[in-house]
Amino acid sequence: MPKLSVIIPCYFNEENIPITVRELVANEARFPAEVAFEYVLVDDGSRDQTLRALLAARAQYPDRIRVVELVSNVGSYNAIVAGMAHATGDCMAVITADMQDPPELMVPMYAHWLNGFKLVIGNRQDREETGLAKTFAETFHWLMKHLALSNIPDGGFDFVFFDRQVADEVLKMHERNSNVFYLMMWLGYPYVNIPYVRRKRTVGKSRWTLQKKIKLFIDSLLSFSYFPIRAISVVGLLLGLAALLFGLYVIALKIFAPQGPTGWTTLMVVVLFVSAFQMIALGVIGEYVWRGLDASRSRPLYVVKQTHDATTGQ
Repeated sequence: MPKLSVIIPCYFNEENIPITVRELVANEARFPAEVAFEYVLVDDGSRDQTLRALLAARAQYPDRIRVVELVSNVGSYNAIVAGMAHATGDCMAVITADMQDPPELMVPMYAHWLNGFKLVIGNRQDREETGLAKTFAETFHWLMKHLALSNIPDGGFDFVFFDRQVADEVLKMHERNSNVFYLMMWLGYPYVNIPYVRRKRTVGKSRWTLQKKIKLFIDSLLSFSYFPIRAISVVGLLLGLAALLFGLYVIALKIFAPQGPTGWTTLMVVVLFVSAFQMIALGVIGEYVWRGLDASRSRPLYVVKQTHDATTGQ
């Protein structure tokens, strides 16, 4: 009997939990009768009543809900990794706690898994969201597709269905400051892409701030692309060529027009421009060096405070 583990990272989702659990349990009726379900809800250090809502849901469905309580907020991707480590299913799905992704999409995902695909992606063909959030998301995924991972679908994704083997491979990597969904793509398994329209959030307030989005973009780009380093090399080469040409111009000017203009303004512009480029280059290289240092320290991605499930009875 196949077992499906649904992993839901939760952060300030106290209003969403009752709705999310109700919809997920109702969605079970769409699956074949032989499928067993497990819901791994990870409290990512929420400081509201999210944990209380999760424990109430576990009390309602003690046979299928497992709550993983983290000590502090480590980010949704690390929370997903924690959920994967505690999931026991033959296959797994990751879905958000705000129900912007349709749970019924897991039914065709499961069918593709039965047909042998170890990775099935719910691809955001469009969004009901508008404004800056939609523009940022579309720009982010366009840049990642063209600068890092060319095999990712257009529009981006964070609704995935995958085999136990994929989860084990991701857990073995212990990747830091990365994107867990892009790690699944990087593994290279053939996948099926199912397009859908992402719903607009109707309950609660998103904690996915602009600062977190920018950090995710930097982490994803540096983890999967050599473009920043290559760009520094190319710009440095062009600046070196420009410096050579300017040097020849200055020498010729000194020889053929010794009384000509000294070029103070031009020289200052060049010095300031090159200095600015050097500082940017050092910043980019510093990002890579810091990530190397962070990985070498081997600190855990997350710390589990307590698990609440039927097995332990806690």
